[in-house]
This record gives sequence, structure tokens and C-alpha cells, in this order.
Amino acid sequence: MAKDKSKQNFEIPRPEFPKRAVVTGGMPYGNKELHFGHVGGMLVFADTYARFLRDRIGKENVIFVSGTDCYGSPIAEGWRKKVENGEFEGSLTDFVQRNHDKQKATLDAYGISPNLFGASGLGRTREIHEEVTDWFIRTLHARGQLQQITTKQFFDEKAGVFLNGRQVIGKCPVEGCQSEKGYADECDLGHQYMPENLINPVSALTGETPTMKPVTNWYFKLRDYEQLMMDWVEILKKRKDVRPVVWKTIDEFLKPPVIYIKRDFEEQYLAVKSRMPEHQYFPEEKKPSFTIEFSTLSDCDEACKVLTDAGIRYRTGKTLVPFRLTGNIEWGVKAPKMEGVDGLTVWVWPESLWAPISFTQAYLESIGRDRSDWEDWWCEPDAQVYQFIGQDNIYFYGIAEPAMWMASQIDEEKTCTPPAGELQMPTIIANYHILFLDKKASSSGSIKPPMADDLLKYYTPEQLRMHWLEFGLGQQSVSFCPKPFNAPLLEEEAKLRAEGKDVSDPKFSDPVVKNALLTNVYNRMIRTAFYTTQNSFDGILPDLAPEESFVEDAKKAMLTYERHMSKFAFHQCTYVIDSYIRGGSKYMAKAVKPDEVSKEELAQALANLFYILKVAAILLHPMAPFGTEKFREYLEVDERIWSWDTFLEPLTYFTGANHKLKFLPPRTDFFARHESQFAGN
Repeated sequence: MAKDKSKQNFEIPRPEFPKRAVVTGGMPYGNKELHFGHVGGMLVFADTYARFLRDRIGKENVIFVSGTDCYGSPIAEGWRKKVENGEFEGSLTDFVQRNHDKQKATLDAYGISPNLFGASGLGRTREIHEEVTDWFIRTLHARGQLQQITTKQFFDEKAGVFLNGRQVIGKCPVEGCQSEKGYADECDLGHQYMPENLINPVSALTGETPTMKPVTNWYFKLRDYEQLMMDWVEILKKRKDVRPVVWKTIDEFLKPPVIYIKRDFEEQYLAVKSRMPEHQYFPEEKKPSFTIEFSTLSDCDEACKVLTDAGIRYRTGKTLVPFRLTGNIEWGVKAPKMEGVDGLTVWVWPESLWAPISFTQAYLESIGRDRSDWEDWWCEPDAQVYQFIGQDNIYFYGIAEPAMWMASQIDEEKTCTPPAGELQMPTIIANYHILFLDKKASSSGSIKPPMADDLLKYYTPEQLRMHWLEFGLGQQSVSFCPKPFNAPLLEEEAKLRAEGKDVSDPKFSDPVVKNALLTNVYNRMIRTAFYTTQNSFDGILPDLAPEESFVEDAKKAMLTYERHMSKFAFHQCTYVIDSYIRGGSKYMAKAVKPDEVSKEELAQALANLFYILKVAAILLHPMAPFGTEKFREYLEVDERIWSWDTFLEPLTYFTGANHKLKFLPPRTDFFARHESQFAGN
């Protein structure tokens, strides 16, 4: 990490930020538009942090990339069904292009600002992604980190075809998982398992029970990294910028391998127990199943075969399994031909992990830089990669990815903190689930989430951004309850109104707009400052520095905000802003009184107020970009105002003498309410 030279000016240590940074947001699938969970559960947070870093370390030192995840069986199957139902005409590429364009338009509407929103299967990013994929897989193979494994794949005898990952569905076999949407080798909650362990599989093509036929694929030797991952988890536990949900989830997969067997099969188990590798047997009489534990994963696998042959139903615990890299579906990145094995495509999950590297290269090329410069951002100790994801994806980003990163540069020492020139371990920022009306929503489940674009029919982007950032999703799952989409609440309110009863109960208020800090308090402060300056000083900004106490208050807010931001505690940052603005509002009400104070006193009060407004705008800039940029526009200053290098400087630092502000018309809003929120709409 680069040393922060400016921290020597402060009494307390300041957090250190990297010299360069890549911010990534988990890639949405190319089979649909964005629903609120994509935006409010993850991408708003990635965008806020990227915007903060641009202000903090310089926008030329930050690359924010995301993009459409174009490949995989969910997309191919989604396209097939829409064509079959007459809902779409065109090729699979056309289908993905349409959804990519819609996703990009949604991000623009919300002010989400990646340097590049690419697409793994479209245009120039597709070409670069294919090259990076070939390079990465060949690198793993050359280092001896891949193996061929023959497994059984689901085959629909009636249709006469192998089934891809989403064309078979059953119950997840992982103990404790209640998902009824278990696909070929992973469930919709991200648990991994071997296809033959899926419970009650059914073909999505014919509704028949599929058979199993052998296929050979390349797998990454994830199991070999158990000890390195244990070492890595111990490092993560000591880091204040890594949320406990990350290392706790990783830790769950590093326990001794276990098998859970229903009590009904206990006698059959005891009859074959001696045929299994050595293990511990835990009767756990009060539970509906008992546990057997093994010392090695290979012993656990051998036991599974014995149980299967004996007709004993069982579930495996969470553990490391070989990570599949390839498959045989047509819609995917072509896998390199190695050891005579050809005709495979890369499974979507592995290639989506290194897609941000592809996108970084594509962005650098787009601005005229050499693609090889990507190493300056991903491989140098003074740079850092920040990956924003949902908790369901921790297995991939927190286990498979770091292990493959280690494997791509493995040496005899087998350390998990790579030196310069080698892929650095990204910082994973995982959010808990953002719920909808207290339930987990899914496009493929019974509770359908509202689409992100539909929310903009009732709220401004900044109302939604600020509301989501207040949630504290780094600590727990939080429910999103927008009133226009809360049918039960609307029905109850309508019934009471029809009966002439009181509906002033706070439960009938809309939580999204309940906090009117920006649309009310901060708006009023900005308008007061401008209108008073226009009326009393002909719009000329007072050429005065703020009083020292206001600089001290700004410094305190800055340091507190910065400390929370370094730990990705976005909700704490919103609290800092709230407290600072409300304190400024109280000062304004007391001091900015044109009819009661002298011209000199009023000029100083305005200098103090504009300073408060400027500091608040810098803190808000990553979160509420539209309103803060409008504020900058009316100040008639350039983007230097956002730099943290000059955070504590007065507005006059960025202006000359007799600086005239842009004229502010009456009733101008910087943070407007949505038109639907006014009475009569």
C-alpha cells in the first residue's frame, strides 16, 4: 500500500489507500434486465466506493469494471424458452446483446459509473476475454494444477441429448440446504456437488428422469489448496477491512469432510461400515440424521461410493471439491486443446472470475494504453483489487478464485501472500441478502423482485442510492420495502381510508423517502446560501476563510467518514453525513439572518455556510453524484473541488477574487423528489 503523505498533517493515523485500484462489481447474467437486487444489493456499493477512490487517490488511478456475464446454460436455456414461447426472435447473440444494452442503460440511469461495462461474449471485450481465458487455463495446466476427471453427466434418453447445467433440476444434496432448485452440479444458493448426488433429478426438456453417461472435463485441483486456504483464512480474520461473513463462509468449506445419513438407514450403514475407509461415527441420537467424519477428502469419496452401491441415501457436508473448468455446452468460451482433448467450452463460473482482468485490459486498450499495463493494477503490492459481491458467491470469489490465483504462480514455498509481479489477492466485500418485503426475492422463485427500472417510476436514483447505502448490508440481511410495491400495505391503507379512519400511523409512510435529509434539509441550506448571496452581495461569493471551529468540525467529519469508508461501512458514512448536515442546518438558522446582522457578520456567516456545504458535498459526492455535480455547476468551479488533497480548503481556494456564482432561479432543487411524491399525483 502506498503511504498517505497527507496524514502527517493530522493528529491521528489515517487509513492507507492503494496507489492504484481496480473496483469490480459482480457480473449480472445476460438472460435478463437488472432487478433491484443487482443494483441495490451490490452495484451501488461498488460504484460508491469507486467514486470515493477517484476523489481520494485520483480518478486516473482507479479502474471500475463490470459487465454482462454472457455465457452459461441459464442464458442459453432462457433464450431457448423465449424463442419457443414466441417471446423473442433472433439469435442467442442478439438476445444477449439486447439484455446487455438494457443493463447498461439501467446503470446509466442510476449514475453507476464503470470505466467499462463490458460483455464477455460481445464485441472487443469478447475477443480479449477469449485470449485471457486461453492464457489462464494454459498457465494452470503448465503448472500442473489441472486434472482430467471423468464424471457422469445427465442424459435425456427421450430427447437424445446431454443436458446442460440448467436443463436438469432436483433437490440440493448438501446438508442443511433447503433449495429445491439444485441444478447439475450447483444449486441456486451456490453449493457445489457432484452431479450423481443431485436428489430426484428431472429433465427440463421432457420432464423425464435423466440417466447418467460418462464425460471427461478439466478440473482445477482445488482440494490441493486446503492448507493454503486455511492459512489465507487466518490472515483474513485479522484484517479489519474483511467482513466476518467472508472468512466464516470460507471456513465452512475447510472443515473435516463429513457425510450425513438419515436415521432410517442406520442399520444398513452399520452393515457396510467395515467396507469404508477409517472414519468417526457420531450417533447424535436426538437428531434426524447421524454424522460420519473422515480425515481426507479421498476417503470421504470412497465412502460415498460404498453408500451409493448399498442404496443408502446421504448428504455430504460443505467441503472442497475439484473445481470444474470445462463442459460440453455449445454456448461458452472455447477451451484450449490440451493433451489431445478438444471440443470443450469453459464453464461460466471460472471464466467470470478472471473476466475483470479481461475488462481491465479492454479498458486500457480503449484509452490508448498497452494491454500489458493491466499487471500494474492486478500484480503490484501498491495496487489493490476490490471485489463487490453477494454472499451467495463467496465460494467462487473467496475460495476458487484465490486458490487459482495462488496456483497460477505456485512455487516451492507455497506462500499465500504473493510478491510483486504476481496476482495479488483481491479484497472481497460481500453483502448479505437484500430482501424484498422481508423475503428473499429471485427472478426464478415465487417472490419476484421489482425490476430496477420500475423503481425509477416512483423514486429518483439518489433517493434509492441513499436508502440502500443506509442498510448496513455488510452486517445482516435487510428488507427493502418500497411502498408502491407493497400490495398488502396499500390494501390495508385503502380500506381504512374508505372507512374514514385515520391512516397517520408511521407504518403507512414510505421508508424509502422517510429520511428527507437531502430533499429537505440540504436543499434548503444550499438555496439559502445562494439566495442570500444573490440578494445581499449581487451573487459574489464572500472572499473570506471559514472560522477555525468550522475547519475543525470538517476535519472531524472527514476523518470519521474516511475511517468508515476504509472498512466499507457505508451506513456509518451516511450517519456522518447526516450529523454534519443537520449541525450545519442549525448553524444556518442561527447565523444567516440578513435583517438582523451587519453586512460583515453576514459575509462571514455565508463563508462558514458555503464551507459546510462544500464539505458535505465532498462527502456526498460518491453517494449522490447527480445532486452534488449540480451544486458544483452552480458554484462555477471545476472538478478539483472533489479532491481529498484539498478537502479542508475554503471555496475561495478554487476561485479568484470577486467570484460570481451561477444565478439560482427560485425554487430550484439540487436533490429533487420524484414527481409521483407530490400531492395530487
